[in-house]
Amino acid sequence: MKHLFAPLALALIACSPSSVQNPYLGQTPPGIVPEQFAPGLISTDALEIEGVFAPGMREFYFTRQVDRGPVMSHGWRNEDGEWREFFAVERTGEISFSTDGRIMYLGNSYREREGDSWSDPKPLGRQFNDIEIMRLTASSEQTYVLDERDEIGTIRFSRLENGSREDPIAYGETINTGTFTAHPFIAPDESYLIWDSDRLGGYGDSDLYISFRQKDGTWGDAINMGPEINSSDEDAYGSITPDGKYFIFHRINLEVPRANIYWVDAKVIEGLRTQK
Repeated sequence: MKHLFAPLALALIACSPSSVQNPYLGQTPPGIVPEQFAPGLISTDALEIEGVFAPGMREFYFTRQVDRGPVMSHGWRNEDGEWREFFAVERTGEISFSTDGRIMYLGNSYREREGDSWSDPKPLGRQFNDIEIMRLTASSEQTYVLDERDEIGTIRFSRLENGSREDPIAYGETINTGTFTAHPFIAPDESYLIWDSDRLGGYGDSDLYISFRQKDGTWGDAINMGPEINSSDEDAYGSITPDGKYFIFHRINLEVPRANIYWVDAKVIEGLRTQK
């Protein structure tokens, strides 16, 4: 998703009083065929994208736009077994988290956890000042993997070496191939990388791809995640839930327009690992 959801200023609004119970917002977990996530609650007739659980699985965040209204970031929280929407703010960036859940990344800025709230935004660092980041994800070793809202959506990585953050380095053609490449997700143990790309041989506008790290530290071929995950629409923004059980992504059809969040059993990752 390159241009539809642009960053907006932060502004708190009233939240819905509705609530649901049980894990995963009360949803029955899917099998190996993707299903809409929380239809009627999260996935509706509006545009919903960028679904992500925070580590600990107590909070779920996503982006929604109704008609041509403001683009909003929504948050649901599980308190004593009951899920309730606890905030809705105008979107300032694509949300992701450190693996310990203490940091919320928002493109070129981040917030630190303060109880059940978050600090004011802080700049990511001088190394990233010239890169307009859409999505940044981080491994357990605090390696950053990030994209850029440029002509091709270049994906880069930045490691933490001896307490110092290195300048971002672009991946090679295995990752950065196609007319647009974006929304990377690095596995917590850095064993694989998932991203979406508009490239030859795909099923639609953009497809989800995965590359597995090889024994020598290099990255294997880009593997299209297949027709069960990818469609003739725009399939993007893939990640694994923090409990490791489900793969979650969104699908967009701009002709309708319609965008919804989907999830599927994370066993699909292991099925693709045999192709590495």
